[in-house]
Amino acid sequence: MTLLHYLTVSGILFVIGLFGALTRRNTIGILMSIELMFNAANLNLIAFNRFLYPERLDGNVITLFIIGVAAAEAVVGLALVVTIYRNLNTIYSEDFNLLKG
Repeated sequence: MTLLHYLTVSGILFVIGLFGALTRRNTIGILMSIELMFNAANLNLIAFNRFLYPERLDGNVITLFIIGVAAAEAVVGLALVVTIYRNLNTIYSEDFNLLKG
């Protein structure tokens, strides 16, 4: 497989994630779409690292760091969704304007 194949798959994954993040009303679906966009960026980093600098591990280390940040983001996001669900009994993003603080 060439670099173009990896970039094409990564671009398709990113567009699917972006479409999901912009069109979903369910906040869990939005979080999943954002994670898909992170994974597309990770695939880009790994592909460029493999084809441009195969002897260096910079792309792999950055990808592992991004995976860790994405996991932390998912945990915080799901904790916020659970808290909002307990208060509003809904997880739809259009109802979040009802929060008072």
